[in-house]
Amino acid sequence: MSENRKLAAILAADVVGYSRLASADEDRTLARLRALRSDLIDPTIAVHNGRVIKRTGDGALVEFRSVVDAVRCAVEVQNGMAERNAGVPQDRRIEFRIGIHLGDVVEESDGDLMGDGVNIAEPIRVYSLQVGAGTKAAVTSQTAISPPAAAAPPKLSIAVLPFANMSGDAEQDYFADGISEDIITALSKLSQLFVIARNSSFTFKGQNVHVQDVGTKLGVRHVLEGSVRKSGNRVRITAQLIDATTGGHLWAERFDRDLTDIFAVQDDVTQQIVGALALNLTESDRQRLAPEHPRNTEAYDCLLRGRELWHRLTKETNVAARALLQRAVELDPKFASAYAFLALTHGLDYLNRWSASPPESMAQAEEVATRAVTLDDSDPWAHWALAMAKLYTRRHDGAIDEAERAIALNPNFAEGHFSLGEALYYSGRSEEALESFARGKTLNPYFPDVLLHFQALALFQLGRYDEAVDLLLQRLARNAVTDVSRALLAASYGHLGRLEEARAAWQEVLRVNPDFSLEYRRKVLPYKNPADFELMVDGLRKAGVVQ
Repeated sequence: MSENRKLAAILAADVVGYSRLASADEDRTLARLRALRSDLIDPTIAVHNGRVIKRTGDGALVEFRSVVDAVRCAVEVQNGMAERNAGVPQDRRIEFRIGIHLGDVVEESDGDLMGDGVNIAEPIRVYSLQVGAGTKAAVTSQTAISPPAAAAPPKLSIAVLPFANMSGDAEQDYFADGISEDIITALSKLSQLFVIARNSSFTFKGQNVHVQDVGTKLGVRHVLEGSVRKSGNRVRITAQLIDATTGGHLWAERFDRDLTDIFAVQDDVTQQIVGALALNLTESDRQRLAPEHPRNTEAYDCLLRGRELWHRLTKETNVAARALLQRAVELDPKFASAYAFLALTHGLDYLNRWSASPPESMAQAEEVATRAVTLDDSDPWAHWALAMAKLYTRRHDGAIDEAERAIALNPNFAEGHFSLGEALYYSGRSEEALESFARGKTLNPYFPDVLLHFQALALFQLGRYDEAVDLLLQRLARNAVTDVSRALLAASYGHLGRLEEARAAWQEVLRVNPDFSLEYRRKVLPYKNPADFELMVDGLRKAGVVQ
């Protein structure tokens, strides 16, 4: 039998100090490593056409078609790790050593590789890459990755961790999550308090975490944690407020109430936190902390179930969420929050083209959001939903007004800042948009990867193409299947005169989505000035990939 011999680029990677990390906290280290493989390493390998030959516990051996692919993959992984390690204590960081070698290999029948390309037997010259932000890499004598040091957290800052479900029934998770989210919403309305967004707090759900670590990762001084036990018509809620810098308890209490008293418990927890942090509330603050509660507990239960499903952002869960939220407003026709999230389910259908008629979905989103605002003008989610509806029907000033109203009602509303940034960008006000995006990222450190795309769009609009490329490659490291970021990357390369890279990026667009259409995007994206969209088309023309 003849040997299958070939020249291949081999990438070998492992974790620096893995034994030390595992001995300190093996379960946590393994969980983080699995998460990194699923959302960063494996997608990045796939994007660059790599093949995992074998995994070695904390490491891997990967074959690439070219050294260029292997190096690009390594750079993106290391940039992704720099982003994820920002704010993490040095002794808890997962950092990778990555080596790349081009050599002769023999492929075994089981796909394994042998030979000099894998097992280096003689001394060879070694070059190191200094990896900084984005893709910029220079040959140096040593590798250096330096994430920015975390600033001291604001004194009046808090993260509310998802309350543990102690009901003995996993189906009751939605209820514990809902209580946590409503407390976050209430605290977020206080302008003197910095409150981390739900999406970032909820990344710690189900984890056995140290409060000090949470404080460091999220950049806050205080952490609220607790549990919920629901049984029949009774509910028990425990909560404790902890100083994340010392681990000391500032306040703790247990509430045993009838289910009908759940809103009073939430209000009580909020007021106790306000007292423990010695916040001086204005009359306006007090009014914000006294929202209208639903009169029907079944309607509230439907809201909690529907809202939890909406957060999953899939077509199927969005349909199920809408049914529950529709039921909530039928049970309580004046339930503004339920109308707000019902509007958001229609908005999600429009943005993702999940419905048979996206324009009809947007019309429904606006109708229902308007109803929510009419019922309760102090609901930030309602104004956020209405902002989205106005933006995508090209009423830019109205969209900006609604987003600003949402932020005025809830200064810590990360989604509101993102929405304002989006409306400002499509209005041609990219410098202001970048400021809004930056504020949203501060409030939501575990921000969705699409935000990197919008930041890149704003930089692109300002002609800052190199910076746009950096962010787009960061997004591709987190989301390997995005077509829009690859298209913008190709256009950025086109404007920079990096034509070969532009054409390669465009080929990846068509690989990911053979039906990608510039005409469709020109039609639906709500640019106030059509020339802003044509700037991307011009970049693609410079690259020679479109006419």
